[in-house]
Amino acid sequence: MENRYDVIIVGTGVAGCFTALHIESDKKVLMITKGELEESDSFLAQGGICVLRDENDFNDFFEDTLKAGHYKNKKESVEVMINSSREIINELLDFGVDFARKDNELLYTREGAHSKPRILYHDDITGQEITEKLLQAVKKRDNIEIFTNTTMIDIIAENNICEGIVLKDEKGDVSPIYANDVVLATGGIGGIYENSTNFPHLTGDSLAIAEKNNIKLKDISYIQIHPTTLFSKERGRRFLVSESVRGEGALLYDKEYKRFTDELIPRDKLTEKILAQMEKDKTDYVWLDMRPIIEKGIDITKRFPNIVKRCVEEGYNPTKECIPVVPAQHYFMGGIDVDMNSMTSMKNLYAVGETSCNGVHGANRLASNSLLESLVFGKIAGKHICSKKSENRNSDLKIDTEKYKNFKKLFSNYRDIVLDEIKKDRALKENI
Repeated sequence: MENRYDVIIVGTGVAGCFTALHIESDKKVLMITKGELEESDSFLAQGGICVLRDENDFNDFFEDTLKAGHYKNKKESVEVMINSSREIINELLDFGVDFARKDNELLYTREGAHSKPRILYHDDITGQEITEKLLQAVKKRDNIEIFTNTTMIDIIAENNICEGIVLKDEKGDVSPIYANDVVLATGGIGGIYENSTNFPHLTGDSLAIAEKNNIKLKDISYIQIHPTTLFSKERGRRFLVSESVRGEGALLYDKEYKRFTDELIPRDKLTEKILAQMEKDKTDYVWLDMRPIIEKGIDITKRFPNIVKRCVEEGYNPTKECIPVVPAQHYFMGGIDVDMNSMTSMKNLYAVGETSCNGVHGANRLASNSLLESLVFGKIAGKHICSKKSENRNSDLKIDTEKYKNFKKLFSNYRDIVLDEIKKDRALKENI
């Protein structure tokens, strides 16, 4: 690893990868990730990725996104995302992403709060399929270096200009690395919660780092709970049971195996219904029945192979019985405030994907908009970096690395900052 790059990208999920793939080959790029390459939330996305079916679908897609987001969305961002969607899908196909087809025509499914089918998918591991193909493309680029188990612990800045990052490598050594531009693609905040579908190392460090460097945050109390994760008595990451399962016809039952709600209402509303039913029934979960999908002639072992496999591993056979599901923290709609070019309030610092807030999702994300939003605005960030006039920058800012050596205390402080900012934002919104 060198001590200066043209661009540093913190994160190797779809947002980070797509940003890197849209940076010109003459720029030297460093990508780092806190865990292994396969440990981004992008890998965990099951359902699919939204796309504008045709020009007649725009108004419905737009309205579905705003309605799910309680009309707190930034309309300009939503328009850009929707209008860019077909171009993004075509790029993914060029990278070799394999979406489900029938007679060589792309298949579309529907999920909760969508007025019609507009979601492309690859079995029930769409995020993994997309991320793997993008990582393969990134690895082929001679101008990109990737380091795993490497953590950003601060940014280097002066006069509200980002000059690089301070990182801890896999040996525990702390080093300043300088760059003309830095992109934060650090994912969500699930690691600060006891029950989450996220990887536990995704703890929102970049939010705390942004706050202490006076970088604007936005809507960070907008946190989505996924209504259906597989219930387990064990602690740890919760296994998500994709919204596509309900989109294909699965039903929810109370303790008496009676249906109690519409399964395709927005996620936050469905979560409220499930939690209310659990309280009424005095249970730790509700039942999800996938057998109605089979009755429609769909083989769930082929449509949802990984979900069925995991259920069987946990002792449930969804082809013959219901499975227990419970809500868990899933997605972060707020984040580091960015403009339409994915730029933060600090010069030369960008944020993309779940760690950013461009206003697309409003107060509640519409199902399967996450991958699309990350790709659209990751591409925009990469293009904008390349459009800027080159600057001659030096690395004369001296960094005292000793102050970062107590990692346990540092990351505990970061977690406290994030939780405190969420609490303050929630209180602010409640008083409006």
